[in-house]
Amino acid sequence: MDFSTLKNLKTSEFEDAADGYRAVSHMASSAKDALEQRINVKLRESLSGEAAEAALTQLRALSQDFHYTQVECGVISTALNALAADLQAAKKKLDAAVADAEGEKFTVEKNGSVTYPAAGDEYQGKTPPGGTANGVTDETAKALNRQAANFDPNPHFARAQAYADRITAALEEATTADEKWAPKLRSLKADDDLTVSAADWVDAKKDTGGVSDGAKRYLDSIKEPPQHGAPEDNAEWWKHLSADERDAYISLHPASIGAMNGLPADARDEANRTVLAETRGQYEVKLAALTKAEPPEFESIGARGDMKYSQKWLDWHHEKERLEGKLKGMRAIQDRFDRTGHRGLPEAYLLGFDPDGEGNGRVILANGNPDTAHHTAIYVPGTKSDISIIGEDDGDTPSDLKRSENLWKQSSRLAPGQRISTITWLDYDAPDDIFTEATQDKFAKKGAPILHEFLEGNRSAHQYATGSHGHTTVMGHSYGSTLIGDTAKTASWNETPIPADDVMVAGSPGMQAAHAADLGIDPKHMWAMGGDWSDWLVREGGRNAGLGGDRTVPTDVGFGGNIMKSDAEGHGAFWNEGSLSLRNQAAVTTGNYDLVEHE
Repeated sequence: MDFSTLKNLKTSEFEDAADGYRAVSHMASSAKDALEQRINVKLRESLSGEAAEAALTQLRALSQDFHYTQVECGVISTALNALAADLQAAKKKLDAAVADAEGEKFTVEKNGSVTYPAAGDEYQGKTPPGGTANGVTDETAKALNRQAANFDPNPHFARAQAYADRITAALEEATTADEKWAPKLRSLKADDDLTVSAADWVDAKKDTGGVSDGAKRYLDSIKEPPQHGAPEDNAEWWKHLSADERDAYISLHPASIGAMNGLPADARDEANRTVLAETRGQYEVKLAALTKAEPPEFESIGARGDMKYSQKWLDWHHEKERLEGKLKGMRAIQDRFDRTGHRGLPEAYLLGFDPDGEGNGRVILANGNPDTAHHTAIYVPGTKSDISIIGEDDGDTPSDLKRSENLWKQSSRLAPGQRISTITWLDYDAPDDIFTEATQDKFAKKGAPILHEFLEGNRSAHQYATGSHGHTTVMGHSYGSTLIGDTAKTASWNETPIPADDVMVAGSPGMQAAHAADLGIDPKHMWAMGGDWSDWLVREGGRNAGLGGDRTVPTDVGFGGNIMKSDAEGHGAFWNEGSLSLRNQAAVTTGNYDLVEHE
């Protein structure tokens, strides 16, 4: 970049352009939300049939268009702000050097060189002449210039050379910024069709990575998030960021923001939806390429030419099944977004997402905003929980996502006029086998601090949004209750209670304690229910495996909690719509303890 360009540069023009793109991003976000939360809802309420479904399909595609626009414009806005920050730093150095030079009555030429007047002691009746210093950045050249200045009779030469060097350094810094950002900005463009494809989302993630790599100076100007911060620290950090700074972090670090406990649900949701869309695009592209490259299924062995499955095909098949399973889980999450308004369902908030996280994948999905809810229930699933089946019903038994939905509907009926949020929390490595892994405590022990931090984050975010704590129930199914037991035990060892008002378990094989009080849980706020003979087998298996202290499970009278009536016909049937089990859970969730039917 030449001297005149940098001297006359107005970085505010880049910042104004960034504001424009940010405004477009916000408008696209608002349009997406309007489609998902209002227009689609009204359409579902007023119309039905093939035409209505076709219209909903088109509206969902339009919503994806707006989401893509929101993400890309957010990245462009941040890139422009980062470019302005880099150029502004160089321009400040240039302006300072020019001001210092002109303060000594030196002349800064159009090429950035510095002309100085005659000065110094006369020699043979003449004053040492002036001259022009040309800046250099090479250290060897600088040393030679310093040596020359020591022998030059004109004292202005050394100072003029220093100003020229500063000007040249500023110009090189600006040139480096320009060369860094020019290709990055040119790459921030979509293809020329009107369809947001999987490849487009892969490209969006690539764009984000490129901008993030170049935006170090800009991000350094923003206060960094706490390193390994507690949820309260995270909430405090977020509170003191400006709207533009929050947007920048969501644009460039969506996965980090989406996983940060204590942040507002709407911020985590926005970040995680971006991660979901980009990850789904990556997986779809990978699956399409893999499907086209199927190796031979069999290979011959031995002299007789016997056949066996080839190892290449087995590896290929395993990877294909893995990708298909993860994509099935991602589609289930998107399906929940698309069903907002269906049968009264509230907006959904994706509070955590990583298809490969914690072994089985990481999904935290809320029905309704937990930050402003009067009552929040966090449901922790048990053995075999996996992102691949998180939206898959098992016969008459609802999926993990549907269980939270059913609880939301029943709780909303019991507490009309009050805000309800129910959350499916799969953020731990659940056991994969009921007979071996599910009899061990190690999965619960590892997941306990993760759940505890989420509960703390839920409380901090609610405090941040409303100034008070809402009523929170943490509930576990099967091995999920063992995890809650370890979570409560960890909290009590630190002389703090588990961050929940009520603890509720269903089909529990044991909570690592003989009594509720041993976990620091008030027995009046400990609730348990069991099911029929198949559920009895799970409870007794856990008792015999030692998951309950002194062979005690929560549905035993000796455990000390409230034992609720249940009509569940099966280990996973506690959330069936219209069931007594679900009504009892909803009564606890909404704090209507007098409506609970006890054994």
